[in-house]
Amino acid sequence: MGIRTPELLAKIDIPRQKLYYLEQKGFIKPSKTVIGEKEFREYSEEDVKKVEYIWKYLKKGFKYKVAYQKALEEMNNPQMSLIKTDKTPVIG
Repeated sequence: MGIRTPELLAKIDIPRQKLYYLEQKGFIKPSKTVIGEKEFREYSEEDVKKVEYIWKYLKKGFKYKVAYQKALEEMNNPQMSLIKTDKTPVIG
């Protein structure tokens, strides 16, 4: 069982409209459950990780498509998150 939208929003602190935009673009695919008259989204562990990584790159100023690609790269290569790219090499 996945987590629902309110829990995901609280966990990652991403605006709801941005989360739904990721779904609209097909970057994530939450399952939908109907209870009575309401429909609830449930996000898998993989969706949660994708949202977490995509949001990290969006906050750094990347466009959605690039943020998604970088998120997939990082998910497929966990060692990437250990690499510090913001350091200037010291020569000498």
